[in-house]
Amino acid sequence: MISSSFHVPIQNFGRIWLANRWVLFLLFLFRVMACDREEKFEELAKEFADNTNIQILRNGHLVSRASNYIIYSVEAAAIGRVVEQFGPSTRLGAIVGGQTSCKDPEIKAFESYLPSDVDIVSCHSLHGPNVDPRGQPLVLIKHRASDESFQKVESVLSCLNSTHVYLTAKEHDRITADTQAVTHAAFLSMGKAWHANRQFPWEEGSRYIGGIENVKINLMLRIYAQKWHVYAGLAILNPEAHKQIGQFARSSTELFYLMLEGRSDELRERVYKAKEKVFGAEGSPKWAERPLLKEELLDRFSLNKPSGERGGGRGLPNNHLSLLAMVDCWSALGIVPYDHMICSTPLFRLWLGVAEHLFRTPGLLDECLRVGIEDKSFRRDDLQFAIAAAGWAECVSLRQFDTWRERFAVTQKFFEPRFKGAVEVGQAMIKAVLESEKE
Repeated sequence: MISSSFHVPIQNFGRIWLANRWVLFLLFLFRVMACDREEKFEELAKEFADNTNIQILRNGHLVSRASNYIIYSVEAAAIGRVVEQFGPSTRLGAIVGGQTSCKDPEIKAFESYLPSDVDIVSCHSLHGPNVDPRGQPLVLIKHRASDESFQKVESVLSCLNSTHVYLTAKEHDRITADTQAVTHAAFLSMGKAWHANRQFPWEEGSRYIGGIENVKINLMLRIYAQKWHVYAGLAILNPEAHKQIGQFARSSTELFYLMLEGRSDELRERVYKAKEKVFGAEGSPKWAERPLLKEELLDRFSLNKPSGERGGGRGLPNNHLSLLAMVDCWSALGIVPYDHMICSTPLFRLWLGVAEHLFRTPGLLDECLRVGIEDKSFRRDDLQFAIAAAGWAECVSLRQFDTWRERFAVTQKFFEPRFKGAVEVGQAMIKAVLESEKE
């Protein structure tokens, strides 16, 4: 039974099925029935043998028929197949939800394969692994459920101490596309570009040093250190993400062409138009708001030097094509990123913060535009970045999971020897930024 320490009474709430171990850890207060793939049964049963709150069963049929609240914690690409297999065994009157980052295929699977007497309440924690969930946004979707069932789900998930955000499935997918899909595409493209040029950017002397560069490098490594399907599912299966990723690729290519061809007036006009649409006109109330990030905070987290010597320093002037393309993309699609801050991930807030710094710091944007036209130091990287962005966009438009996995895996393998240490630095950076936001 669920602990009586919760304020909302939840009689007859019984057991919970979860398929992901981090959730098992978070819900250690509850009586849990859990399973993974059948070949993992013996391993999991041994691992949790001493935990009286967790009972490992062999398959989803056994837990579905006995559980009052069921969470499908599988990748978005597999949710349809898994729910089709185990959904018909769902207990009469149970509550069912999922944790996928893309709700369109999840909700379609629930509607197709769950009994009509089952309530559907979905969820999604908007932060990555190893991020403290306290205060972070947790989306709750009351798709087909009574008020009583929804209150039960809220009570269970209150152990995370997250900030609850209430959306529909379609609203969730649109907002996650706006805040995550293009952000991920930017970092995935950076990794492919550096991989194509066979370089670890923090080992390239003075080329990539400083706060903005630290964000690029650390978050690129953080993404490539994770599972490929997390990003593939969000991009390929979310209909709302396709236009964002396609526009980001176009913005990257078109801005790069303007730089290559020396069309400085057109470049400046386009970038400044995007600046005003996204960040507001200089002198406006919006412009006067407190910036999201302080650059000196990010200067502390560099991979260029041993940890005891990390510090500011300045590298070569950079045109920051990735950031220019990001803001151009938002402008072209009419996206105002500040409208979604309640649903933003730490990674998105970091990327928006450095974009804001670039576009709002006096003289810095003009320097980027000058470098883009006159300086060829980063042309090779920019070329590969534009190619990579177009490649990811093509994967998305063609719904090519296999191609995405192969593109991701080969670059992940290239950077893998550098993950140790780098991921810890990136995690420390995110933690410092979150603490700064609280201040």
